[in-house]
Amino acid sequence: MSTTPAPAPAPASTDYATEFAGKTALVTGSASGIGLATARRLGRGGAQVVIADFNEQGAKEAAETLAAEGIEAAAVALDVTQAASVEAAVKFTVDTFGGLDLAVNNAGIGGPSTPTGAYDIDAYNRVIRTNLDGVFYSLRYELPVIEAAGKGGAIVNVASILGSVGFAGSPAYVAAKHGVVGLTKTAAAEYSAKGIRVNAVGPGFIDTPLLQQMDKAAYDGLVALHPAGRLGKAEEVAELIAFLLSDRASFIVGSYHLVDGAYTAV
Repeated sequence: MSTTPAPAPAPASTDYATEFAGKTALVTGSASGIGLATARRLGRGGAQVVIADFNEQGAKEAAETLAAEGIEAAAVALDVTQAASVEAAVKFTVDTFGGLDLAVNNAGIGGPSTPTGAYDIDAYNRVIRTNLDGVFYSLRYELPVIEAAGKGGAIVNVASILGSVGFAGSPAYVAAKHGVVGLTKTAAAEYSAKGIRVNAVGPGFIDTPLLQQMDKAAYDGLVALHPAGRLGKAEEVAELIAFLLSDRASFIVGSYHLVDGAYTAV
């Protein structure tokens, strides 16, 4: 690892409408939810955004929606369980917008709720391939491209509150998200001297249409786990990610930031 200190960045912009101007961002799993909210937030900050998702049609529709809002966006199909697909998505980003400056590795799945001793092996492997291997593949192909450009950059990996605590019935998900935190710290240690910052966020339970379809008792039970008295919003997570990608967070490297309404505080 190089011991030559990275140059300090220029003073951070306080104009949120232009803080990402001239930069290109790749956001995985961004056809909906946290990923889409993040892509929109980065785009509103001036970034060119690539919407990458397993749901190719959803990615195209999301890109069209952002374009209608005045955001320069493109869509690409992405299966993060396949290294070649990740490599192709990174190449698409460079070919489409001329480079890669920012990345948000958000793609993930939940998996079944089953005790560890009865957890289906195929289900376990599927969750690990998507939530952990997918982040590794993303870093594997994003980092060399950002490094080669010589301008520095920033990456945020989306872990979970379950990267710091356990959760009964979710051994694969918990293991994967703990792994994402470890990958984040390792990559940060390797690339920070090269001007590339890598951090992670740990969202709590986020209020999505899927959760809103739960019966009231189950939904209220989830809310009760959060001292804040509510679930989070995708836009709140996106705002944290945008901060970590910006020069306002220029000395935040290798960190794991929770956004969970105090779920992990009690």
